[in-house]
Amino acid sequence: MTLEKSIAKFFKMSDDVWARHANPWSVWTRYTTMPALALSVWSRVWIGWWAVVPVIVALIWVYVNPRIFNKPKTTQSWTSKAVLGERVWLNRKNIPVPGHHYQIINILTAISTIGAIICVYGLIVLSIWPTVFGIVVVFLGKTWFLDRMVWIYEEMKNNNPEYRSWLY
Repeated sequence: MTLEKSIAKFFKMSDDVWARHANPWSVWTRYTTMPALALSVWSRVWIGWWAVVPVIVALIWVYVNPRIFNKPKTTQSWTSKAVLGERVWLNRKNIPVPGHHYQIINILTAISTIGAIICVYGLIVLSIWPTVFGIVVVFLGKTWFLDRMVWIYEEMKNNNPEYRSWLY
């Protein structure tokens, strides 16, 4: 099982939850997660151990976000296709994805990971610039990753009736 599939399983991403997550509001509001977590961790300076509370709230948001929005009226948007592509990518062990996607996805994952490390460093030393820079790098890596997921979905949707059925 891939790491991504393990994470999806941990978050109990059922077909219904994936369908709700395909709502553009779900995708765009997830971008609030990293700044919310960073601010929550930073708040230890002001509120001490009480900073655990906003950290927990931010983590709950990660779980709740894909569930609180309705299924989108259409899945024709870029954001919806990005989520559909993530589903295709998660299923790559069962239905292989074209090989030309693997290297760039590994690079984009590395970019986001490096950004997260820089952000964590900034939070440890309480320096705003590495914190913000790290978040920006994560956002750039994640957004490019989502764009690649759209590409994957567009390539794969006609190869599998289930994938095609997700588009309406």
